Amino acid sequence: MVDTPHSEGETLRDIAARHGRAYDTLRAQWSRHPAWPAPIGKRGRSYIYDPAAVDTVIAEHFTRSTPAFEPGRLYTAREISDLTGISAATIRADVSKGRWPAPDDASQMANRWTGTTITTALTGRRHDPRTARS
Repeated sequence: MVDTPHSEGETLRDIAARHGRAYDTLRAQWSRHPAWPAPIGKRGRSYIYDPAAVDTVIAEHFTRSTPAFEPGRLYTAREISDLTGISAATIRADVSKGRWPAPDDASQMANRWTGTTITTALTGRRHDPRTARS
């Protein structure tokens, strides 16, 4: 969150800008979640929402806390999956597409990443709302 929300409420565009997300993500996915707050009014053609209620829903359903990884320890994709909820198949696919860093150790049968590498990769990763908790 970057800016202080409007005191009278925020539109979906305001919320998207404040949380660094695409407007279409909020409009088509987040705002359709059953826990999304009801509008408190309108500004022009746009509904406005209570910023505190929106922040609560986003924190509970759309953000994922980064687990603590031991910086020097090596983790397999399966171990990363168990700790983060990102499937091992997704990690392997993202490596091949350049969206996940190359393994720090490929000397054994399973590729492994250090805790520092994983933490850095997760920091820049956006949460996929399709996997959000209900």
